[in-house]
Amino acid sequence: MWWYLLLLLPGTPAALNTCAPRHITGPAQNYVCVCNSSYCDDFPRLEKLNDGTAAVYTSSLSGKRFDLKFAQFGVKSTNTTGVTAATVKINPQDTYQSIIGFGGAFTDSVGFNLNSLTPIMQYMLLDSYFGKQGLEYNLGRVPMASCDFSMRTYSYLDTSDDFELKSFNLTSEDFDYKIPFIDQAVKMTEGKLKLMASVWSAPGWMKTNGKMVGGAPLKGEMGGIYYQTWGKYFIRFLEEYHKNGVDFWGLTVQNEPSSGLDPNYAWQTMYLSAETERDFVKTILGPLLRNSSHGKNINLMCMDDQRFLLPTWADTIFADPDAAQYIDGIAVHWYEDFITPAHNLQWTHERHPDKFMLATEACNGYLPFTHGPILGDWSRGESYAHDIIQDLNNYMGGWIDWNLCLDMKGGPNFAKNFVDAPIIVNAEKGEFYKQPMFYVMGHFSKFLKPHSVRIGLNIDANANLLEGVAVSTATNQRVIVLINRHDDVSYSAQIEDAANPGQFLNVYVEPHSIHTIVWNKVQAL
Repeated sequence: MWWYLLLLLPGTPAALNTCAPRHITGPAQNYVCVCNSSYCDDFPRLEKLNDGTAAVYTSSLSGKRFDLKFAQFGVKSTNTTGVTAATVKINPQDTYQSIIGFGGAFTDSVGFNLNSLTPIMQYMLLDSYFGKQGLEYNLGRVPMASCDFSMRTYSYLDTSDDFELKSFNLTSEDFDYKIPFIDQAVKMTEGKLKLMASVWSAPGWMKTNGKMVGGAPLKGEMGGIYYQTWGKYFIRFLEEYHKNGVDFWGLTVQNEPSSGLDPNYAWQTMYLSAETERDFVKTILGPLLRNSSHGKNINLMCMDDQRFLLPTWADTIFADPDAAQYIDGIAVHWYEDFITPAHNLQWTHERHPDKFMLATEACNGYLPFTHGPILGDWSRGESYAHDIIQDLNNYMGGWIDWNLCLDMKGGPNFAKNFVDAPIIVNAEKGEFYKQPMFYVMGHFSKFLKPHSVRIGLNIDANANLLEGVAVSTATNQRVIVLINRHDDVSYSAQIEDAANPGQFLNVYVEPHSIHTIVWNKVQAL
C-alpha cells in the first residue's frame, strides 16, 4: 500500500478521506469510523482563512465527524425559529493560563495492539493521532516499567537487594511495545512531542508487602537506603531511555499514590502521603534530578491523582519552599470528577499560581457494570468534552487521555482491567475503529495549540447544557469549542468578539454536538 505512505509525505497534497461509518452494536446511532489497509479518514485541512470568515468544525450524535463549513461575521441573526438563541461573547482582554497540550499514553497494551496490525496500519493509526492530517497530539505519557495495562508485572530492578542498581535494565516491553512507536510519533510531530513518565510501583523487594501489586509503602525511613535507591532508579530510567533516543519533558513522582493505601489493590501501586512525597522530592529526587544531565530540565509534577485531594495535597507540598523549588506542576486524574467540583482546580491555582496543572489520565469504561468498550457510544465522547471544558475553564493546562488504542475487549492486560479507548483495534479483521472519543479529542488538540492562552468567554446563563472554552492562539487566531449536551434543544449561538463589537457569527448548535470555531484575530470588515 505504497500509495498511502506517499499521501502522508510532508508537502504532498492529498484528497480528504471522510469517515467510513459502520454500526457494530447497540443503538442505531452508535457507529465507528473504520480504517483498514487501504483506507482511513483524515482531518479536513484548514487552509488560510480570510478576515471575516470563520471555519466551523462539527461532530455530532446525528452522524457528523469533523464536518467543515464556513460562516461569515455579520449582523445578529433574527431567524431563530425552532431554536434557542444564545449569545456567546469572548473577551480577549481577560487572559488566563497557557495551553500545554493534549495527548495519550504509550502503554504495553497499546504497543501489543499496534504490533497486531501490519506496518502500514501501524503508521495509519499513529498518524491519526500525531500527524498533520490527524489530531496533532503533542503530549505522550509513558509508564516506567509495568502498570495495569501490561501483560505481566515487571520492574527494571528485579534483583533483590541490588542497591547499587547493577542489574538495572530495560525490558523486552520497552523495545517491542514502547520505544519503536514513540520514535514514530516523535518523527510525525517533527520532534515536538513532549513525553512524560509516570511510575506505578517500586520493585516488589523494596516495598513492605514484597510485591509490586497491592498497596504498601517503601521499606525503611525517609533518607534510608530504599529511598536513596528509589531516587536513583528514576535517574537510570531517564539515562537508559536517552541511550535509546528518547528524552522526557515531564515526570510525575508516583501514579495515584492514594491507591497505595489499599493492601488488596488489584495492580501495581505504592503508597505515598503528601508529606512523604514532599520529603522524598526535597531530600532525594529533586537534588538527583537537578544534578542529572537528563533530568535537570525536566518538569516534575506532584500528586498524579484525583482532584478531590486538592488543594490540600498541593498546600502540603508547596508550603515547604525546599520541596516547592523542585516541582513545576500538579498532575490530576479524572476518575472522581463526577463527585468533585471543578472549582477545586481554580482554588488550587489561586493558592499556587506559579505551578501549572495538567490532566494526565482519563478513560471511559472503568466503572462497575460498564467495563470495556461500547463501540460508537456518543455519550462517552461527550463526557470527555464536558470534562476537558471544565478543566480548562478552571486553569488546567491540557489533557492526556489513557491508552491510545485497545482491543475489542478493552485490553489486553494482566489485571483484566478492561476499559474503553478512542481507537479500538480488531486484529482478526485487520481493522481499527475510531470512536466518538477520538473525534472529541481532535476538536481540542487540533486547534488549542501549545502557547495558546485561554481568554474570557461568557455564555447566556439560560443556555442550559451549552458549554464552551475560548483561546487566543500564538498564530493570532481565536478558537472556541462549544458542546451542546441537550437531548432536544438546538441553539443558535450568536458569537461576538469583544475586540470587534457589533459583528456576530451565527452558528447552529444541534443537540448532542461539539463544534470548534476558528477565525482570525483581526477582522477587516
